Amino acid sequence: MSSAGTSTQSIDELETSAPRSFRALRRLIRRPVAVVAVCVILIVYLAGILAPLAAPQGFRETDLRNPFAGPSIDHPLGTDRLGRDLLSRAMWSAQTTVIISIASVTSGGLVLGVSLGLLAGYARGAVDSVVMRLADFFAAVPTILLLLMINVSLKDRVIAWSRDIEDFTGFDGLTDSGAPDYFLVATALGIFGWVGIARLVRSQTLSVRESNYIFAARASGASTVRVLFRHLLPNLTNLLVVAITLSLGAAAGLEIGLTFLGIGVHAPHPSFGIMIEEGAGLTTLRAHPILMAVPAVVVASLLLSFNLLGDVLTDVMSPRRR
Repeated sequence: MSSAGTSTQSIDELETSAPRSFRALRRLIRRPVAVVAVCVILIVYLAGILAPLAAPQGFRETDLRNPFAGPSIDHPLGTDRLGRDLLSRAMWSAQTTVIISIASVTSGGLVLGVSLGLLAGYARGAVDSVVMRLADFFAAVPTILLLLMINVSLKDRVIAWSRDIEDFTGFDGLTDSGAPDYFLVATALGIFGWVGIARLVRSQTLSVRESNYIFAARASGASTVRVLFRHLLPNLTNLLVVAITLSLGAAAGLEIGLTFLGIGVHAPHPSFGIMIEEGAGLTTLRAHPILMAVPAVVVASLLLSFNLLGDVLTDVMSPRRR
């Protein structure tokens, strides 16, 4: 056998013997679309996380003497009607998207979705029926209606709790930071976010639970919790990675859409939905298209990147498509 053939065989053997996560990462890096999508997501997320340090201005800072300014050294993307720096607004809006999407997916998809999906698929019977009927109920309730109900019934109480926390801890910026709005929107999205992931986890659990290693674990006296989270859950990793990636994009899109309709995050707290709403007027759009272009380009790039990454992850992590 030639040296080139031996080298190729050695590389293949090395990749085969490498950990599964490493092999998946190598296949992902080989996809240019995935690399670009990951870069776009990282840029937006890092811009949001580092907004308090890197944003040129705070989200409340205005300059009424310099409205609708064009791009310049001081304002790389220009300013809006109140003289607020559009680059800073975009970075602070990215922070809102990051906080709400991660909080809603973590609380709804990971905690509720995975736990209830595992329990329904493993226990079956009455438990499965109760969990799935509960999922059907939440899937049937419109997101807008639920968020309106939460805002009307809980917003004043959440703001009061936030001020009590400020008085107790001595930290005065909690309410002004938009935390009550973030909490309410993330809670509403989390209530809906668990349904899709729970159904996926349940369907996979129904097939995996019949595997020999599950029978062996139960025969050795393993508790139900150990079987679910020590033996079943690790075998659902591929499915969860894809589902969480798509859920992050969906949560970001829902937050922006609900805020655009006026029932999500409220001004003066920044959001891409507020930026789009402020630039959506026909007169404003004709005179100052950059007000709409900045948030629209960022949002479209972010949501497209999540969808493309989810498709590539499905191909990379599915044994039948490798």
